[in-house]
Amino acid sequence: MKLEQLRPMKAVTAELPVDEHGWAFEIKWDGMRILTVIRPDAFSLWSGNGIDASNRYPELAPIADALRGHTVVLDGEVVAFDDNGRPSFGRLQHRMHVGNAAEIRRLMESVPVTYVVFDLLHLDGHDVMALPYVERRRLLRELVADDGAWTVPAHRLEGEGASLLEAAKEQGLEGVMAKRLDSPYLPGKRSPAWRKAKARPQQEFVVGGWQPGEGNREGYLGSLLVGVYESGKLRYCGKVGTGFSSRELERLRPLLTERETDTSPFDPAPPRLVSRSARWTRPELVAEVQFGEWTEEGILRHPSYLGLRDDKAPTDVVREG
Repeated sequence: MKLEQLRPMKAVTAELPVDEHGWAFEIKWDGMRILTVIRPDAFSLWSGNGIDASNRYPELAPIADALRGHTVVLDGEVVAFDDNGRPSFGRLQHRMHVGNAAEIRRLMESVPVTYVVFDLLHLDGHDVMALPYVERRRLLRELVADDGAWTVPAHRLEGEGASLLEAAKEQGLEGVMAKRLDSPYLPGKRSPAWRKAKARPQQEFVVGGWQPGEGNREGYLGSLLVGVYESGKLRYCGKVGTGFSSRELERLRPLLTERETDTSPFDPAPPRLVSRSARWTRPELVAEVQFGEWTEEGILRHPSYLGLRDDKAPTDVVREG
């Protein structure tokens, strides 16, 4: 397999292990998952579903100079921080979908990003994915020195997971990753050796339709109709009608219109009260949504839109937790 065809290892959503022996703990970064491929004569960035993102984040290109002469594959997340130093997926939205070079250069000043590197997959012709997590992290720390545009964050060892999750909740962060110290890296696979413990209810959902707005939103999107995959079927999970800026409403309109279809992608179809005014779309867009909780019927309470993400394949979106 070519290095550029590797896909990130994925975690399961679960509680932190009760017995923390043999586990390491990291902050869950609220960003865009990126694999970086560095060769002596080339540099590229790849999203979680194989999209070439090399031109989106030119401030990360100097990492290739810092590792000149090496052939390396890194795993991490591109993160935009808010004014309080917290990762902000909403802020990252200003960078994620921009392809115009002049606009990207302008946004580099107003919305800078940082590449948070947390794993090493290949090093100078050697596949290191079979090595234990703790050994890969040691090699990564020796290889990559922190810079303003990238960093290798520290991880905590057994006995510190619960306190790190509590700190994440207090600071409004997404959550904590728990990783087995002896775990290999399994590209493209979801493994219980990696767990993500959420500090707040938030996850991806597939957009299967929308409802027109009313009042001051007349002529625009009123709410997105979203779902998750279960046993190969897209199950309806509710309407998301808040969290949209005026700019985002404008951006979403053509994306939804060009994907319109006559039939509902949800199985079973949403309730008639929802379906009768729905405009259906092909299930190709993935939205990040924060919410209060799940109802017993599997419907979201108080959902709020955070943004679209193109680093996730729709068919990989399942209910978390």
